[in-house]
This record gives sequence, structure tokens and C-alpha cells, in this order.
Amino acid sequence: MAAGGAADAQARFGHSVKGLLTEKVTSCGTDVIALTKQVLKGSRSAELLGQAARNMVMQEDAILHSEDSLRKMAIITTHLQYQQEAIQKNVEQSSNLQDQLNHLLK
Repeated sequence: MAAGGAADAQARFGHSVKGLLTEKVTSCGTDVIALTKQVLKGSRSAELLGQAARNMVMQEDAILHSEDSLRKMAIITTHLQYQQEAIQKNVEQSSNLQDQLNHLLK
């Protein structure tokens, strides 16, 4: 009987160890899956950050181009104002000349 009890205890111990190993393997498998998901999520985050950085550089270039265009437009506006003043002076002078011509022709 003692041999039968020992064999029974050994079988229970074997089943217990197998059960623990199965639990550990399942737990490790779950951990590997969670780790894989986290790595993929981190990879996606890095990808999104890279895309955001590229978009930011493109926006910065657009802003710099806009600033340059605004400076050029300010210069053109100044030149147009000078030309307008010159035209106004010429119109005034031509009116004076026309008045003088009319006066001389009378």
C-alpha cells in the first residue's frame, strides 16, 4: 500500500507540476503578446511623431515663404506710393501748364 500511496503522491505531484508549468507558459505567452502590442504601439507612436515633425517642417517653410512674400509686398507698396506721389505732382504741374497755355492763347 505504501508503494501505491507513493505512486499516487508522485502522480499528483506530476499533475501539479504540469499544471504550474502550463500556467507559467500561458502567463509568459500572455506577457509576450502584451509586450509585442506595446512595441508595436511604440513603433506607431514613433511613426506618428516623425510624421508630425515632417509636417511641422513643411509648415515652417510655408511660414518663412509667407514672411518673405510679405516683405516683398511691403517694398512694392512703398514703390507704388512713391509713383503715386510723382503722378499726382505731374498732374498738378500739367494743370498749371494747361492754365498757363490757356492764358497765353487768350
